[in-house]
Amino acid sequence: PLTLDEVLRSSAQHSPAIIEAMARERAASGREVSAMGAFDLVFEAEAQARPLGYYDGATFESKLTSPLTNNGGNLYGGYRVSRGGFASYDGKGYTNQLGEVKVGALFSLMRDRLVDERRTTLGIAAADVELARLDRELVAVGVQRRAMAAYQQWVAAGNRVAIYRELLGLATERQTSIDRQIALGARPAILGVENRQNIVRRNALLVRAEQDLAVAANALSFFWRDELGQPRVPEPDRLPDRLPSLRPVGLDPANLVRPDRPDLAAIFTRLDQLDRRLRLAENQIEPRLDLRVEASKDIGAVGMGGPTRTPTEGFVGLRFAVPLQRRQAQGRIAEVKAEQEALQARRHLLEDQIQVEVKGLAVQVDASARLVTLAEEESRLSASMADAERRRFTLGASDFIVVNLREEAAADARLRLVDAQFRESAANAELIAATIDLRQLGL
Repeated sequence: PLTLDEVLRSSAQHSPAIIEAMARERAASGREVSAMGAFDLVFEAEAQARPLGYYDGATFESKLTSPLTNNGGNLYGGYRVSRGGFASYDGKGYTNQLGEVKVGALFSLMRDRLVDERRTTLGIAAADVELARLDRELVAVGVQRRAMAAYQQWVAAGNRVAIYRELLGLATERQTSIDRQIALGARPAILGVENRQNIVRRNALLVRAEQDLAVAANALSFFWRDELGQPRVPEPDRLPDRLPSLRPVGLDPANLVRPDRPDLAAIFTRLDQLDRRLRLAENQIEPRLDLRVEASKDIGAVGMGGPTRTPTEGFVGLRFAVPLQRRQAQGRIAEVKAEQEALQARRHLLEDQIQVEVKGLAVQVDASARLVTLAEEESRLSASMADAERRRFTLGASDFIVVNLREEAAADARLRLVDAQFRESAANAELIAATIDLRQLGL
């Protein structure tokens, strides 16, 4: 028989919705790698020459810059070499014969010290990857829940077909006995007509049930796929005897709302993103105070600029800037705080919804289990009554109408049992999905 685990494994591997969510997760990972590019090591080179004019100075300069990951500044190093003559006002262009080597660092002391645009963008991109992962989990849970529902519908439809087929078989077998008794003169001929009418009616019920089974099998093929991901329609001979037995894990009333749930975790991740944006906006209000430290050394024989360039040089500088109105940053702060309040309200709403949903489903599970017990007892008693009435009819002690009513009452009781078992299985599946039980969801 086709098992629920087989369907869930196929759905988890080949469902287009899950594959799409996985692709979105990879896209988010790509954006994170792109954000890391803000910290890439950068190489620059520049060459200048004066082919015309009084001065013939030419320079070549290269530079390596590495942004700091814990500060808004950067480290850099460079090499510069010049040839020819330069004007007095452009004397810094001179180097010794082998050029000048330079190293330095720029540190942010106020604005951009703890947070800056680069680190914030990278943190938000990393959070986007987490959001994409959580979204994939939510999509997978939804897909698996629908796969469970499709499987349950298919099995229940198969059980109904079996009941109607058995009911038709009883009437067909009885027709042979009735025809024999009519031939012997023990029964009136009209009884054979009445039973054939009953056969036609039960056959119509069977045809409708088989139609429902075919529709359910087609719906299940959306989740049960082959190795290439193509839908497969299950054959009726793969129907199991009964619905799957699902048992949700024990519920802790004090821990119904777990923070690791994908839907709640997504809200916490978005709150973390908003906190990063808020700190970045607050950073824009602060004055900028940058410290630059640099050391350089000319190497080789003295060039045209003279010996003053040979000693090692050190440089320390400060740069200060302050926004006077700060309206842009203040507007961003107000915007982010409002979004935080809205998201907190959404979190409380989601927590309340989860509490109500899980508790309601737990009630449904308990009630449906009791209904199954009652339906089983009713089905057993109805079957006993139908068997007894058929024996009485065979002995000539019962009427055709009565035995027919007993059989149909027994069939109706079995159908109600199938419906009760379906509701119990569906309630358990809903509770498993609501509590994000990944193991029973095949994830």
